[in-house]
Amino acid sequence: MKSLVTGAAGFIGAHVTNELIKLGHSVVVLDDLSGGFEDNIDSKAIFIKGSVTDYELLKELFEQHRFDYVYHLAAYAAEGLSHFIRKFNYENNLIGSINLINESIKHKIKCFVFTSSIAVYGAGQLPMAEDTVPQPEDPYGVSKYAVELDLRAAHEMFGLNYIVFRPHNVYGEYQNVGDRYRNVIGIFMNQLMQGNPLTIFGDGTQTRAFSYISDVAPHIAKSVDIPAAYNQVFNIGGDKEYSVNELAKTVMKVLKKEQPIRYLTARNEVLHAYSDHTKAKRIFGIKDSDFVDLETGIAKMAAWALEVGPRKTPRFNNIEIYEKLPAVWAE
Repeated sequence: MKSLVTGAAGFIGAHVTNELIKLGHSVVVLDDLSGGFEDNIDSKAIFIKGSVTDYELLKELFEQHRFDYVYHLAAYAAEGLSHFIRKFNYENNLIGSINLINESIKHKIKCFVFTSSIAVYGAGQLPMAEDTVPQPEDPYGVSKYAVELDLRAAHEMFGLNYIVFRPHNVYGEYQNVGDRYRNVIGIFMNQLMQGNPLTIFGDGTQTRAFSYISDVAPHIAKSVDIPAAYNQVFNIGGDKEYSVNELAKTVMKVLKKEQPIRYLTARNEVLHAYSDHTKAKRIFGIKDSDFVDLETGIAKMAAWALEVGPRKTPRFNNIEIYEKLPAVWAE
């Protein structure tokens, strides 16, 4: 079995690559290192530095390697920032995905596995279920849902099999704690390690169900071996929701570091977002006892984060719209 994994130097992609290698796949990874790190990539994988927006490179890779499966995890997954980088968002998250789908159709890929997001739901009914009609509220969610629709159209027109996962608020080892625009647990850990206040948009009462990486990556990797998963969409991740205030207290408790909380002006975001996982539990045999609880997961991530240390938080240099850009992102 030969698989292409995009975004494999990033967080979830690195873990999916590790799981695929355990399952016996020969893995080629593609990543432009814009948000990941080469040392996250398993040495048993073949690493190609490049972007899914480079169509000529993709054509070469598909022709050379004759992949059986494609696992597409490459994305710039900053929901809040996507309002202000619309062109960049759609070029990377939508057009790059279409480049991969085109080549997958041409080369008769057995299955295309795509990591979407619960951002597709918008402010839908809770818990968000797969039969909820998506109404994304930000360009990131729009781009993810557009790819889902295109995969469905590609299946109906050309027979391309696909599996869509909608993970949410995933955290764990290899996460880029230096990214100031996404991954709140990583942001909190980086701030604490640098002795800085924790920053929270709004009053911190917004809720999310946080997902430790082992609740997600193994199921994504093995999904191609489960026929019942083909041409289906799955929510996947943790069941229990927490407020961001509760999360901040837990991170400080685990790291044994206390800092004041700096509350920022609320940004335009869905206040409460957590999903139903009944379908994934049934198809993948996931039990409630399999989930890693929040404090245990944060402790695992913290041990790794303390080992690698704090990271610089570079500013995104290609902001397209400055109107209503949160002040902390303009600093």
